[in-house]
Amino acid sequence: MAFPVDLRRCQALGLAGTAFLALGGETAGALPVADLVSPESGRAALGLVGVYFGVVLLIAAWALLGRVIRGPEPPTPRALLLVLAVWAAPLLLAPPLFSRDVYSYLAQGAMVDAHIDVYAHGPAQLGGPLANEVAPVWRDTAAPYGPVFLVVASALSGLTRGQLPAGLLGMRLVALLGVALMAAALPRLARQCGADPAAALWLGALNPLVLLHLVAGAHNDAIMLGLLGVGLLAARGRLHLLGVVLITLAALVKAPAALGLLAVVALRRHAGVVRAVATTAAAALATTVVATAIAGTGYGWVAALKTPISPHNWSPTSVLGRITGRLLDHLGSGLAPLATPVWHAAGLLATTIAVLFIWLRLRPAPVYALGLSLAVVAVLGPAIRPWYALWGLFLIAAAAPSTFVRHRVAAATAVLALAVLPSGGPPDLAQVLLAVSGGALAVVVLWQAHQAAQAPVLGRTA
Repeated sequence: MAFPVDLRRCQALGLAGTAFLALGGETAGALPVADLVSPESGRAALGLVGVYFGVVLLIAAWALLGRVIRGPEPPTPRALLLVLAVWAAPLLLAPPLFSRDVYSYLAQGAMVDAHIDVYAHGPAQLGGPLANEVAPVWRDTAAPYGPVFLVVASALSGLTRGQLPAGLLGMRLVALLGVALMAAALPRLARQCGADPAAALWLGALNPLVLLHLVAGAHNDAIMLGLLGVGLLAARGRLHLLGVVLITLAALVKAPAALGLLAVVALRRHAGVVRAVATTAAAALATTVVATAIAGTGYGWVAALKTPISPHNWSPTSVLGRITGRLLDHLGSGLAPLATPVWHAAGLLATTIAVLFIWLRLRPAPVYALGLSLAVVAVLGPAIRPWYALWGLFLIAAAAPSTFVRHRVAAATAVLALAVLPSGGPPDLAQVLLAVSGGALAVVVLWQAHQAAQAPVLGRTA
């Protein structure tokens, strides 16, 4: 007998999951320095168990919602948007979770506000309480973000006057705006690409990674993806230039969105490839010049694209670089320091080849080609984080031509949702055991609920 499931049960289960996330985050999240709890304390342990209990409940709710969408009476996109709002609500006032990047955003906004060159200096140059909140590995690192995001961060800094609670709330509201744009664009993109709008919303907006990292983590990838999605919608219609402007603004938040301009050219190829390239390039260049002039940050963001990555990053090319370097070092070779840069260069070459192959094969499906290209960039790039998976997943959700692809992407999502501690720091064995305990407890509770739901049915059939 299948577990009885409907939209309301999924909504309630997901709400319970994000509520446990928010409560657990009060002691185990990426808290301000003054509020940090010792990882060895009972409060931190209980919070970590609670967070992973909530994550597993959320994943289960999302998986069950997928069953509802594939059922005989699937919910409408409007009903799914309500579910998204309900699931996100407990996270609105929760502390930052799974990353301390939001503190870097606030510090960089304050630097722009103070006329400090964020592309030449790290937050340490700012000094004061905000700089102390930034993870030590990034305090001396220049900003890798474009001028559009820095304008937003600077405006927020001016509005909140450097007050941390207000700044954190402001950044989360900015991220929620990005998620709202994503959710608004997905059903329309799906219809245009011949996909199911409800399935697109389920995979691309109600995804646990969106709630954990774009909402709870307040990452600026939300604004990038929101602008990219709306820009693609405009470009697929009759608003070609508006689409170019919006996609360029997305790239001036985070650079990977610039690949969206390839989709614009593909969508306009009926007007002639040369003309499509020329008009797209001219509009993108004009948008870049105007946005950079308004921001007043200069063009240092171009060089900042080479911002160094964490030495312990788990991207495939970084891992291979570290392994190769250790082998060379063990053999006494002086080439060990070159191992990681060579692997990163190989990853860049492989990315270029893969993207060219994708676009040659999938020219009639530019949105899907763009989604696959962004997924390749995330996987083969020098740095990877769980939320980077959303770059490609967002558009794959809207345009994937088969359920096979969607199911594989969904499975990967469930794994990635468990990959990072709520503090955003590196795990130790004790924390891993606590996280596993929280997830296992959620599995036990779900199993007991399943058994309880079956019991009356079994009793009647007996």
